[in-house]
Amino acid sequence: MLHMHVTSWIVGLILLLVAFVLYKKNNEKGAKIVHMILRLFYLLIIISGGYLLFDVYLKNFAMPIGAEAITKGIAGIWLIAAMEMLLVKTKKGKSTGAWWIQLVIALAIVLVLGYIRLPLSF
Repeated sequence: MLHMHVTSWIVGLILLLVAFVLYKKNNEKGAKIVHMILRLFYLLIIISGGYLLFDVYLKNFAMPIGAEAITKGIAGIWLIAAMEMLLVKTKKGKSTGAWWIQLVIALAIVLVLGYIRLPLSF
């Protein structure tokens, strides 16, 4: 399940960049298709992340690991929200600077907790 989660995140980030570029090039139809596929990957990310959170980390709740896993889950949801809002604001032609900053901060939290702090890192 961990590999599915990581792969979903990588594909999701790639799809985010592709959709962003397509929206910037005013290719509405292609961007909309990629954006819908990205939304399906959001579901895969949430399902696999929820499985990891509840079945692996919270099954035998230990204070530092459990709290960090919950924090990573919240940051992951924040990251997905930032990705979605970034594309929606780009589609509407509005400013996206704040959403890029949020995306970078949330991604940093997720990566630090996922690859440095939590025990299921590679």
